Amino acid sequence: MCGRYALGKLEWWILQEMFKLQQAALNMQPRWNVAPTQSAPIIRYAEDHTEAVMARWGLVPFFWQKPLGEMKFSTFNAKSETAATTASFREPFKKRRCIVPAIGFYEWTGKKGAKQPWWITVKDQDWFGFAGLWDEAEIEGETLQSFTILTTAPNKEMSDIHTRMPVILRPDQYDLWMSPDAANDEIEPMLKGLPDGSMQMREANKSVGNVRTEGEWLIEPGDGPQARLV
Repeated sequence: MCGRYALGKLEWWILQEMFKLQQAALNMQPRWNVAPTQSAPIIRYAEDHTEAVMARWGLVPFFWQKPLGEMKFSTFNAKSETAATTASFREPFKKRRCIVPAIGFYEWTGKKGAKQPWWITVKDQDWFGFAGLWDEAEIEGETLQSFTILTTAPNKEMSDIHTRMPVILRPDQYDLWMSPDAANDEIEPMLKGLPDGSMQMREANKSVGNVRTEGEWLIEPGDGPQARLV
């Protein structure tokens, strides 16, 4: 699964150049602890161009019309093996696929009460894109944009710490992944994720478990802000 990730200091011009964005810059503040229900940038196709928008992490299906507080099922991750047939993800999987930019993500090992977070990145890449799905719903008179991150079976490195990992796309797959015209046989190979040897990881600061904590020091080992980077 993927329950926390970081945008780091990823700058707007990098996304603008990669995705040929023709729009005003999003207000992308440095983020080191993005959590479900928070807002983060996604990249998607919109008619004849590509755009970046801020969206809620935790997909709210188009058919959901009740207050968000009544939504008791989790949608911040979607299993790639079943997303095409699951009610909440079926329509987005067909025609509303997106890229979720990140510089790394966190995963935990150990027993409850003594869990150790790990900071995980992709080798030789300053940033990467998760395979995501997005949707739009009308909630209490307001239009809500939201997204989920797809997960898959772990590669060798990830299997040491978890039974799942996020689907991370190669840059040459971005356009095809977002295209609403892509066929299933073109999409399916992307859902396997990155091969063995692609990831690198180290212990992260235990404070990352608190959604209210923020800062670059979270990606370094430690038990609290005393590990702050200078």
